[in-house]
Amino acid sequence: MALTLMLIMLVLLLIGFPMMIPLTVAALTGFYMMFGGMSQMDTFIQQVLGGIRPASLIAVPMFILAADIMTRGQSANRLINMVMTFIGHIKGGLAISTATSCTLFGAVSGSTQATVVAVGSALRPKLLKAGYSDSFSLALIINASDIAFLIPPSIGMIIYGVISETSIAELFIAGIGPGLMILLFFSIYCYIYATIKKVPTEEKASWSERITASKRAIWPLMFPIIIVGGIYGGVFSPTEAAAICVLYAIILEFGVFRSLNSQDIYVIAKSTGLITAVVFILVGVGNGFSWIISFAQIPQTILDAIGIDQMGPLGVLASISIAFFVACMFVDPIVVILVLTPIFAPAITATGLDPVHVGIIITLQVAIGSATPPFGCDIFTAIAIFKRPYWEVIRGTGPFILILLLSAALLIFFPSIALLLRDIAFAD
Repeated sequence: MALTLMLIMLVLLLIGFPMMIPLTVAALTGFYMMFGGMSQMDTFIQQVLGGIRPASLIAVPMFILAADIMTRGQSANRLINMVMTFIGHIKGGLAISTATSCTLFGAVSGSTQATVVAVGSALRPKLLKAGYSDSFSLALIINASDIAFLIPPSIGMIIYGVISETSIAELFIAGIGPGLMILLFFSIYCYIYATIKKVPTEEKASWSERITASKRAIWPLMFPIIIVGGIYGGVFSPTEAAAICVLYAIILEFGVFRSLNSQDIYVIAKSTGLITAVVFILVGVGNGFSWIISFAQIPQTILDAIGIDQMGPLGVLASISIAFFVACMFVDPIVVILVLTPIFAPAITATGLDPVHVGIIITLQVAIGSATPPFGCDIFTAIAIFKRPYWEVIRGTGPFILILLLSAALLIFFPSIALLLRDIAFAD
């Protein structure tokens, strides 16, 4: 049965159907194979509806809406300009500024694809003009945008938190350390690359220009402060933080900056509605699919086959890392989290692993996979936005993927990278 469902999904994906179609067809096929018909379809429908019932999921469309407002407004450009004035003049400064801007915008949007669009559209032309190759520029934008999956708010963390019943607030705080670590590694690589390729540096900004750019970026910089500070201080929950984020984005772009007007509301609402619909269909059907494979004891069969019961904590974490990384090379990250998290849940519980630590590793692995050939979703976002051929987009990704895999290994062996801030923030 497991092989049949995987073949159905793979064939439909290769034909070109969007991910929600293969997942739905596979789920319905599995239901038919188990029950010999569709007479008990109401049971499956209940599972689908149960997948989108948790109140925490309200945060997903809220963060998508906030990201859409800021992408169309001035927030992204103000953050980018501020970063450029401070580090644009050092060796590899423009590339480091790109990675830093992706991190900052990730702390505002929580979406890798929104970060690719917002930061990439603004900085790719500058990278090319400065002498960076297009393959390096595209790879940098795609992989640095993955930091948005780790820096709060993260849509991937919200989905994992709902599925695994793990504190989303703790996940948000725990993602900060790994995100900053990856930014440091990317910055070092950018410096080495610019030195070897003899890329010229940008003109150093004056302190007057830095102060002006910082003043212009004060309002957008309040987004991560509101989110992290509000959750850490117990002022509001992650779901409430999402709603406040939307309100703040509306006040900022429509009122303070006046970059958007009433005519933009329909376009923004339509875009958010379409993305939210796709996400919730994936979440709902993914929950139904997870119930079917659990009912058929497919997860237990797979885990028994790889001998996970004989593995210690490190072995379980390694298996989780490999499974999520490989799966996201082919399938949407949300679907992978929905399907694989319940499969590994018994092993995580049996080995006594911290679900927050596991969640950070899973989030990082799906972020890496989403930027990895052959079918990483961020690759196709870049192809659509920048109108570049597939091979050119993926050609420079190798070093960045190696850095990300190194980061994942460090997280496995040194959990405190993720858990230190969590333990400090939520200490009794």
